[in-house]
Amino acid sequence: MAAITASMVAELRAKTDAPMMECKKALTEAEGNMDKAEEILRVKLGNKAAKAGSRVTAEGVVAASIEGTTGALLEVNCETDFVTKNDSFLAMARAAAALVAKSNPADIAALGALPYSQDGFGPTLEDVRKGLVGKIGENMSFRRFKRFSGDNKLVSYLHGTRIGVVVEYAGDDVAAKDVAMHVAAMKPVALSSADVPADLIEKERSVATAKAAESGKPADIAAKMIEGSVQKYLKEVSLLNQAFVKNDKQTVEAMLKAANTTIKGFTLYVVGEGIEKKVDDFAAEVAAQVAAAKQAA
Repeated sequence: MAAITASMVAELRAKTDAPMMECKKALTEAEGNMDKAEEILRVKLGNKAAKAGSRVTAEGVVAASIEGTTGALLEVNCETDFVTKNDSFLAMARAAAALVAKSNPADIAALGALPYSQDGFGPTLEDVRKGLVGKIGENMSFRRFKRFSGDNKLVSYLHGTRIGVVVEYAGDDVAAKDVAMHVAAMKPVALSSADVPADLIEKERSVATAKAAESGKPADIAAKMIEGSVQKYLKEVSLLNQAFVKNDKQTVEAMLKAANTTIKGFTLYVVGEGIEKKVDDFAAEVAAQVAAAKQAA
């Protein structure tokens, strides 16, 4: 049997990113055959990927791809912030956004079925995802995407990798880019007051009603307080009514009018938005283990 050297283990680890001991075990099982050892690890990493599939992915990145008047915005998640800096993970995210723009998949499953190879994995994007789950050791998932096409011009803005915006517009490119940056900073929920979702308005009205009731004001005054609060809210969350981040003396609408630019729509993705993160309670975990041990005794 061939001797398993440290250099062989290091070479296999460089190829697979698997833990050192797993590499040594695979080489031992393969009797020093590097290709066979890599195959053994691929099988083990595949099992590892299956186990990782149940873990919460609340971190991740947003990627954008624009080619002319066609583009895409996509969010891909992982378990920890550490993986968001991994070159392979980032390459997959950027490639996925480009695939959305080019191929117009109907949903996440259709996106995963598209042809794509990376880091020795393939021939589909889903195969690459599974391969990287095993290689990196964390669960990761494509969460959502939006494709843009038509006559409107497009501009994107990424604030780091956690916030992404695509703006659809007609007019000045600089003004549109400024709006994309504004959206990332101020996070409006709609283009105009008329576009704010009814459920958000109702929620704000409910809060305002409760506050008015606590004030003890007469009914007519309370009604004005409620309506005033709702109107204030609508201005705060609608893009065109917000104070422009680069000049708070004018609204976004006024800035756009001066630049002869019209915003047709915008899409904002914030990583992990709406995903419930698991918070580990170490003390509770220890207490549960102690209680289990006492019951077993």
